[in-house]
Amino acid sequence: MKFRKLLICAGLALAIAGCKKNDNPGNPGSTGTTGTTGTTGSTGVTGNVYSLTETFESGTKTAYAAADVTLSTGSWNFNDALIGSLATDVKDGNQSVRLRTGDIAMNFDINGLTQVIIKHAKYGSDAASTWQLLMSTDGGVNYTQVGNTINETSTTLVADTFKVNVTGKVRLEIKKTSATIRINLDDITFKGTGDPGITIGIPDTGGADTTATSSATSPRGVTVGSDAPPASGDNSNLLMGNPSGAQASMSFTTNYLIDQGYYVESYNSVKGEPNWVSWHLDASNITNATGRLDNFAGFNGLPSGWYAVQSNSYSGSGFDRGHNCPSADRTSSVNANSATFLMTNMIPQAPQNNQQTWANLENYLRDQVVAGYEVYIIMGSYGTGGVGSSSSATVNTINNTHVNVPSNVWKVAVVLPAGTGDLNRVTSSTRVIAVNTPNINSINSDWTKYIVTVRDIETATGYNLLSNLPQNVQDAIEVKKDAGQ
Repeated sequence: MKFRKLLICAGLALAIAGCKKNDNPGNPGSTGTTGTTGTTGSTGVTGNVYSLTETFESGTKTAYAAADVTLSTGSWNFNDALIGSLATDVKDGNQSVRLRTGDIAMNFDINGLTQVIIKHAKYGSDAASTWQLLMSTDGGVNYTQVGNTINETSTTLVADTFKVNVTGKVRLEIKKTSATIRINLDDITFKGTGDPGITIGIPDTGGADTTATSSATSPRGVTVGSDAPPASGDNSNLLMGNPSGAQASMSFTTNYLIDQGYYVESYNSVKGEPNWVSWHLDASNITNATGRLDNFAGFNGLPSGWYAVQSNSYSGSGFDRGHNCPSADRTSSVNANSATFLMTNMIPQAPQNNQQTWANLENYLRDQVVAGYEVYIIMGSYGTGGVGSSSSATVNTINNTHVNVPSNVWKVAVVLPAGTGDLNRVTSSTRVIAVNTPNINSINSDWTKYIVTVRDIETATGYNLLSNLPQNVQDAIEVKKDAGQ
């Protein structure tokens, strides 16, 4: 299925990895030591507060010529600017913007913005220079200056805070006001309230494998780092329950429990795919410390004698290697993202189902995290027979019958305001999103058209979803159909 440092705790100018659930996102950022611009935002903001950081770690631009660049927050126009990674580029991480005479500008709008924090410094041994932050409320037609002009004198990154005093959508431009002398920009943090209205991270739609692929990559396992969810309690991947009673026993050949640290799954060795995958999603998981790795590989941890699906097993099938736990839900480290590319996390998924319908739902759930929520997610598939891109005929298996093509792909998401004591906070009014789609290429891209109830999915699969909740709570939330917004 189908995005260092882009999240939702306050006081961060960089990343939100390691943020705690009881952090107060209403606290303002401080004005940089050399800045003279703007004022800090107000404290004690009520409602959903977001904090998004563009780190410039995911983009590539090596020349000054004007061009658009896709970054983790969206498309930006770079005019006489590039993304630098030299020792002389002042940066927090591996890359930063090197701006010469022109500007960098957002090609997208953001909602509810109240503060912008920008880290900046002189480039190399260049002399002092000046720059401005500009804002547009009409989609980039007209711009006005925000705060004061910055006199760039620092040889190390400093942060300046700009206050935004308008409501509705805005987009920003950073413009040099003195020629030829270069500056570095890094870690632009957007703070605001409500739904920012932008997709978080690089869309998780790459890596499709619908054409011939070369030899398989070497199988591997998972290295579980400190960024993985805890094994139990709040934020653990199986907090809401083990839907099928899977066990880590070789006798459970069609319901084998695998704890991959970053997610937990029930694996079906007969079908060559997971029955379901369960994981927790919060701000610490989507920091964009790494981009999408696309390092598909077989899993070397299956019991001896079991068939292991390889990275090229879907080759030429007309089906994508469809993630269950998405790559973009695990960008806090290379270890986390690599774990999602194991073939035991994949199903043969119709390309349009994978790259549009499910990508849209996954983006929506990450947007909820940015807006102040955490989400417990269970995704799975069932049945046999899907329609890929190769023909209109139903395909039952691929890879010489080693891999089942499911007929349906489903997901259940429990959405909670970020907090603690998660099981006890789930009530009859808690939002639960349940979606069940046919695995066909002619599917509608609007996931809301496939909203069902949790009970509908339980009936189709025979699973007991959300089984760790009290029965009266299950009875209330599992029969409700979400509105989709």
